[in-house]
Amino acid sequence: MIELRDIHCVRLGTKNLDQAEKFATEIVGLQSVNRKEKLVYLRSDWRHHSVCYFEGETSEQSVCFELKDWRALERSLQQLEQAGIACGQGTKQQAEERYTYDFGWFDDLSGNRIELFVRPYEANRPYHGVRPTGIKGFGHIGLNSSDPERDQEFWLSHFNAKVSDWIGPAPLLRVKNVHHQLALFPTQKGPGIQHINHQVETIDDLMRAVYFLQSNGIKIVFGPGRHITSGGYFLYFEGPDGMTYEFSTSDRHIIEDDENHRPRQYPMEAESFCVFGAKPDIEEFKE
Repeated sequence: MIELRDIHCVRLGTKNLDQAEKFATEIVGLQSVNRKEKLVYLRSDWRHHSVCYFEGETSEQSVCFELKDWRALERSLQQLEQAGIACGQGTKQQAEERYTYDFGWFDDLSGNRIELFVRPYEANRPYHGVRPTGIKGFGHIGLNSSDPERDQEFWLSHFNAKVSDWIGPAPLLRVKNVHHQLALFPTQKGPGIQHINHQVETIDDLMRAVYFLQSNGIKIVFGPGRHITSGGYFLYFEGPDGMTYEFSTSDRHIIEDDENHRPRQYPMEAESFCVFGAKPDIEEFKE
């Protein structure tokens, strides 16, 4: 079993690094902590960064998790290799570029690139965004899946992931006692990150974001609303390169009795995503 501590960051290819940085800082409210020739690192909490944009194809995306045991990288990759999973170890230069001591990678069964970090860098100064957003930190991601049931079994078999709830065939998975860090959504679009979530303190922060986004001409694709699964208030909006960003308060739903938690099954319909009745303009959230 490969033990994951938490989701750590995402890496996103972009054709326009300036535009991506401008959106991430001025609209999302992240802090640009380092800009290199072809990369920009963006912070939202105690991590060195939670989002890294780099010059490249928009299909080049990866999700990075921190290993719980910093000595476990080699045996984790061996386990995946023995299971027939494409995987490998990163170079020292690649690790330095990612601000982690060491890392490995693998491609899941839907073709998503996942990276396993060993001793990733933490911030040595507080997060400070360019505007008051109420952001508490990086929360979770949605991931494209060509077969959610197959991919769920992959995560449950090889990692310490657990199912918190299902919406249709889509599992909401956790590796610690918040509601979820990873959601697998059915799609035939191919591999990729479906949405990126940052947590905000209160519903007031979220509602202020609604009017801020509207005044800046940013398309809201779902919400404001409230998830029946996590109980969190949410807001999804359109970012650069077709990426969807989300603000939510969903990590207030803590799984208190982890061992005895009973996952709930909801139908794949709009009401299972929003108890208020908001309708999603997101393909993967529709029947």
